[in-house]
Amino acid sequence: MATLPELVVDMIENQSRLRSTIETGLRDLFGGAISGVVSVVYCVSYAAFIFSGPLAPWLGYGIAATFISTTIGASVVALRSSVPFTIAGPDSSTSVVTATLVAAFVQWLVANGATDHVLGSTLFLLALSSALVGILLCGLGLAEAGRAVRFVPYPVIGGFLGATGWLMVSGASQVITDMRLAAANIDALLSPASLSKLTAAAAIAVSLYFGSRRFGNPLVPLGLILAGIAAAHLAFFATGLSITDAQAAGWLFKPEAAVALTLPWNFDELSRFPWPALPPLAGGIIALMFVTVMSVLFNVTGIELETRCEADLERELNAVGSANLLAASLGGYVTCSSLSRTTLNYEIGGRGRLSGLTVAAISGLVLAAGSGFLAYVPKFVLGGLLLYSGLYLLYRWLLDSWRYLSFVEYISLAGIALIIVEWGFIAGVLIGIVVGLATFALSVSRVHAIKFSFDGSEYHSSLDRRPDELALLAEYGREIQGMFLHSYLFFGSANRLHQHVKALLAKQKCRFLLFDFRLVTGIDSSATFSFTQIKQVADQCGARMIFTCLTRDVENAFRATRFFSNLVVAPNLDAALESCENAIIEAHQTHDSEAGTLREWFAEALGGAENADQLIQHCKRIEVRPGEIIVREGDPASSMHFILDGRVGIMVNAVSAPIRVRSLGPHTTIGEMGLITGQPRSATMQAELVSVLYELNASAYERIKRENPSLSHALMTYIITVMAERLSFANRSIGVLQR
Repeated sequence: MATLPELVVDMIENQSRLRSTIETGLRDLFGGAISGVVSVVYCVSYAAFIFSGPLAPWLGYGIAATFISTTIGASVVALRSSVPFTIAGPDSSTSVVTATLVAAFVQWLVANGATDHVLGSTLFLLALSSALVGILLCGLGLAEAGRAVRFVPYPVIGGFLGATGWLMVSGASQVITDMRLAAANIDALLSPASLSKLTAAAAIAVSLYFGSRRFGNPLVPLGLILAGIAAAHLAFFATGLSITDAQAAGWLFKPEAAVALTLPWNFDELSRFPWPALPPLAGGIIALMFVTVMSVLFNVTGIELETRCEADLERELNAVGSANLLAASLGGYVTCSSLSRTTLNYEIGGRGRLSGLTVAAISGLVLAAGSGFLAYVPKFVLGGLLLYSGLYLLYRWLLDSWRYLSFVEYISLAGIALIIVEWGFIAGVLIGIVVGLATFALSVSRVHAIKFSFDGSEYHSSLDRRPDELALLAEYGREIQGMFLHSYLFFGSANRLHQHVKALLAKQKCRFLLFDFRLVTGIDSSATFSFTQIKQVADQCGARMIFTCLTRDVENAFRATRFFSNLVVAPNLDAALESCENAIIEAHQTHDSEAGTLREWFAEALGGAENADQLIQHCKRIEVRPGEIIVREGDPASSMHFILDGRVGIMVNAVSAPIRVRSLGPHTTIGEMGLITGQPRSATMQAELVSVLYELNASAYERIKRENPSLSHALMTYIITVMAERLSFANRSIGVLQR
């Protein structure tokens, strides 16, 4: 049973948790309320944008469809998003493409004399396109394929968004004056009546721009919109212009009668819908699907950057896809996550799902109240908001992008934007992708296929050799020419490789051409033809080609050509280098190649036969079989070894299995640093062949230092010489790798 102090502590903790929960809920509620009001303003402007021109008489239906979309989108995304404070609803880019699709549909209806059921068919088209978008988004989310869309070339994205900005500016003009920006409408747009409305809208856009930059407060744009509405009504009052007269003059929207939307998915709508219109509209529907996917990806990425919260991309696609499917079933149109409204909610303090649900509740209330309030909203205020959004996109993607894009990329971006404005989104995106791929191919072809190159005089195998062999490699090692290849090899990069090898063989005698494919991701047929040309040149010069680290696919691609029926493939570069070095040494040796006696080796290394005889007396002869461990990694370093004959591998422990890092041949030394420093063994020494070693243990070494200073000095000089040579080789190898 809990004691009284424990009960008091629990009560205090419960009160603290309750207070924290209430405070969090209030912040979410406040953030959602402000975001909801902003959403109302944006949604009204999008509805006016989509239901303009011939659809203007049915703007009330557009308002209802818009708030259905907002209510469903905000609630579904709030409940299912991986970022709980995400706000969803119709967005600028999707609304522009939706407006373009609807305008093309109405134009088809007029051209084909099918104007008896314009409103119902338009609402059904909006619901159908939303359903298709939802299916695509959910499919991408379930297939975890959302990231694949990120491979769309950047100029295509920039051109699309730049064109979106222009179409939004043109749509703003239609909302304000009932006329789009077009050469045929210039005279009418410059009339005093239209020019005054455009000037008022421009003033709203300018105030939004400078207000946002000057104050940086997310509530400033909302305050400016409300101030613009109030200023318009004060101006009407001051000039004696009544509400009715302002509506008749086009300053205000005309009053909308109460509307009652019906579910679009019924037999009557299906039978009345002009299905022959769908093939001509297929491009617009596909464009809407593409734009919505890209908008979701961009907005989610922007939300991650602005709020420093990691999102699950597949979950976001599923959430927005589900919202579109539900909105379509109830008569709404395309909705997606909103970067601006989500950022606004976050900056105000919203952190939970209550924010999105509050936005949905506000939109639902506006939907229930009807569109009667629209009769008091100045057209130029909403038009100014659209104008500001469109000009921002134009500046960001068509002007500011000049600073950080290459000339070719910027020209591609601007051209794609012009194509979209002139011929539509699908033409622009398809041509943009083709241009992007061509630009990419051109850029990649300029990338050298050789990551770095080397010759046998500066880059050796991991086998430590005796001094006379090292001297031969230093003199004749350039007969080995090696190249580390990388990236994907195709016609452009492989042709540059062919030209490089051709020039190399023209000026350098070469016995072996080594190509390392460890970093090559793939190869096409034109690249194999380039290697065929390289082989022809190599055969003429007497050079032998050796390939290393080939994948199965690359090796099969080579073996499919008749010139590579005898293709030489080594398992790795080290093995290939060792084989080539052996051939070079054998070709250029002019004296007896067998190893000299231990006394001769020591006499040369220590500067005299006397020192050699004395050192031999302190060493112990060891004979080891292949695979036998000489010392183990981590053991005390109690000796050094002189390899008279055979070969010893240096192994280090790895996660899966030991790895050989070096091999040492006859007349080389091992373990000298451990003997001098007294540190534990850093590697395992294992015989690779039958080997004869002479061991100098620590006690003998100490005895030499005490009793024979001249031998100690000669031995230390030899060790320093060996270490200096190894350090020099390491420096040369690092220099090769850093080219």
